[in-house]
Amino acid sequence: MPGFISRKKLVYFIAGAFVLIVGGIIYFQYNPAANIWFPKCPFLMATGLKCPGCGSQRAVHALLHFDFCSAFIHNALLIISIPYILLLIAGYIVRFVRPQSLFPVRLQHPVIIWSYFAFAVVFWIMRNILDF
Repeated sequence: MPGFISRKKLVYFIAGAFVLIVGGIIYFQYNPAANIWFPKCPFLMATGLKCPGCGSQRAVHALLHFDFCSAFIHNALLIISIPYILLLIAGYIVRFVRPQSLFPVRLQHPVIIWSYFAFAVVFWIMRNILDF
């Protein structure tokens, strides 16, 4: 039957939503910069250089408190990536509900993926040269 959602997929969807909600509550309540329980960046600790993901935990905390300027300062790449991330999430939901849809496939076209990768590498280099 087309459009039928299997029980296994539904369980995965509910579990994923639960993990996101619990993670959101944790990141809302606790500031990663002031709490030793949040993981630190191993690349930064080993090299002293920031990776493209450095500051993402603090940026998520700031976003959950609607502090967009602080979030952008912590990790601009994450903030710039939000529209694409939302499109990917929407694509997975569409694929979940309508497996025959081509919407998610277009979002994951190799040109888009490689372009994003190139942008992330440039961001990585520039944030260490310009110290942002």
